[in-house]
Amino acid sequence: MRDVAAHAGVSTKTVSRVFNDDPHVLPHTRALVEQAMRELNYVPNVLATTFRAGRTSVIGVAVPDIVDPFFASIARAIEDVARERGLSTLVTSLGDDPDDERGAIESMLGRQLSGLVVAPVGVDHSWLDRWREHTPIVFVDRAPVALDADTFIEADERGAHAAVQHLVSHGHTRIAYVGDAVHLSTEANRLEGWRRGLREAGIEPDELLVRSQVSDREAARTAVADLRAIADPPTAIFSANARCSMALAAALRGDPLALVGFGDFPMADVLTPSITVIDQDPHRLGTLAAERIFARLGDQELGAPTLTVIDVDLVERESCGGVLSA
Repeated sequence: MRDVAAHAGVSTKTVSRVFNDDPHVLPHTRALVEQAMRELNYVPNVLATTFRAGRTSVIGVAVPDIVDPFFASIARAIEDVARERGLSTLVTSLGDDPDDERGAIESMLGRQLSGLVVAPVGVDHSWLDRWREHTPIVFVDRAPVALDADTFIEADERGAHAAVQHLVSHGHTRIAYVGDAVHLSTEANRLEGWRRGLREAGIEPDELLVRSQVSDREAARTAVADLRAIADPPTAIFSANARCSMALAAALRGDPLALVGFGDFPMADVLTPSITVIDQDPHRLGTLAAERIFARLGDQELGAPTLTVIDVDLVERESCGGVLSA
């Protein structure tokens, strides 16, 4: 910057004002500085800018698994919004163990991020309160525990309720619930929606039909075998998330039960049978979360943190079916 200033015959402060597009710089002065920048091939020193501003030009994104299509779509949406504003993103996977969450997130926050979007896996986020004083933090898909923060989630309970109602309308009365981490707010709400949907149909929920910790094909095969082995087996399954649904699609191949899954996934519409889903909009979730980060950075008068619930839709395909023999 000093070289540009000397070349243009101005102060370094003037160079900074031109680079940051200060409207108060005289046109003639701006032209001199811009010409000097071009001749010297000037680019800003990002590290120095970080020291001055106290934060990097990076938005952090922490999700359970960046390979999961749902969370990958959220991360991509955040990246798109950040890129439009000249910032980059730093993405990390938190994994499934709640005990690993704090270390992973604090490692990111220690880089002096401009903001952070989190899809949490932990059971206590009160420790993040001190970080929120200088870094905007937004939660997405799952609400934080013991922390008041901007949050964007889906209508989990309502979506699960709609899935069960749909299966009941096809004649099913024995509907299993297959999920993964039931301690998470998303799954707790979906489990409650499963129960409410059954009760409103005059069917008492049978907890023998609930299976959790189903996150891969082997666990899905075990869950399906266990469900088929009970005295009054289910004729249908409500799957609590896309990862479970993908595992179940493989486990049920050749001997299917009716299936409705929470969350669409690649190829769900071309499987045989194609999978009926409660459709989420992860791209919208990511976009809204990123926009809230920038609104907070812009010091807009947004007031206290808010919870935004995004509606979901049932996409009917072939897998809901009529009553099938178990």
